[in-house]
Amino acid sequence: MKNRLGVIFLTVLIDLIGFGIVIPLLPFYALNYGANSSQVGFLVSSFSLMQFIFNPIWGRISDRVGRRPVILLSVFGSFLSYLIFAFARSLEVLFVSRMLAGLMGANIATAQAYIADITPPEERAKGMGIVGAGFGIGFIVGPLIGGILSKFGYNVPILFASGLSLFNFLLAYKFLPEPQRHSQAGNKFSYGASVLKIMSDKLLVFLYFTFFVITFGISLNYVVFPLFTKDTFSFDASHNGLLFGYIGAMGVFTQGFLVGKIAKKFEGERILIFGTLLMGLGLLGMVFSSRFYEFFISVTFFTFGSGVTTPTVLSLISKRAKSEFQGLTLGLGQSLSSLARVLGPSTGGFLYGNLGHRTPFMLGALSMGLSFLLAMSVYNRVNSKGENKTG
Repeated sequence: MKNRLGVIFLTVLIDLIGFGIVIPLLPFYALNYGANSSQVGFLVSSFSLMQFIFNPIWGRISDRVGRRPVILLSVFGSFLSYLIFAFARSLEVLFVSRMLAGLMGANIATAQAYIADITPPEERAKGMGIVGAGFGIGFIVGPLIGGILSKFGYNVPILFASGLSLFNFLLAYKFLPEPQRHSQAGNKFSYGASVLKIMSDKLLVFLYFTFFVITFGISLNYVVFPLFTKDTFSFDASHNGLLFGYIGAMGVFTQGFLVGKIAKKFEGERILIFGTLLMGLGLLGMVFSSRFYEFFISVTFFTFGSGVTTPTVLSLISKRAKSEFQGLTLGLGQSLSSLARVLGPSTGGFLYGNLGHRTPFMLGALSMGLSFLLAMSVYNRVNSKGENKTG
């Protein structure tokens, strides 16, 4: 199991390094082809929009045909999307490449379903944390590589990302076996009937909504962090780079190491309550921060809370899933997460520019308050009504 977890971690990590390389360069590419600021925003959002649509579809396909074929196809598709991006000569081709990248990048639920297939329930949060750690490292290393290679031309780091994806495909093809499959009884259901069957589980719907609100609260605020520190503490790009490096490193430590140990001692529902409370306190602290050390402490609370909360809620969703719908169940969760990442940044930017610099943190704190109440509701439903946690 450890070997297969290691390979799936590397698959996610390499994929996210490529993503991290491209994102900082994307606006410059688009501007070179005459895009305005709105078109740049649409270009960035097109990736998440495709993930919103295709995460559950890929998850359902992986339930039917297997995890390995979906992961291999999506990684190879990412290789092609970067190649198209590197040689694009028009804004329209850039849109095609990013939409293809979003379509093929909607494989994270399949990777999570793979982890669910090979981990016992008590190890599930640790496994989901490994995927989160891959995200964190990718977002730290990717922009660094992109920044260094961009000195040789903007298409050089994109070609490097393409090469990484091809290497990723070869690695997964060689070392990632198909996990032991669960019952395929769900194959008798159509896609729509399968979704309706999943959504009939009220506790699962609660967990989905909790995941959406948590992701919305996170994405709402990360987009205004650099603006807030610039306007409040006179930070430049290098200062913000260090701050985001700290956030990323703490996220990697929390999700890759700490959450597994915490999950062995406490129920997932309790961790969810604790994590949303910490995130709410962190955001509330940002509202009232007038000095950087106050803001830094608040960011630490928020980052630690999000680090334990995200893999925990994914673990609870996975445990609740029927074995034959594991990929689709996690895909629906990731689809809602993608929708939250589309809505969050635009909402945060609007609030920051029109209603005051601290209003995104206020809304984020309210979102975490709602998440806390939802987590309490999940805990009460599980303990007072004897809900079956593993579905």
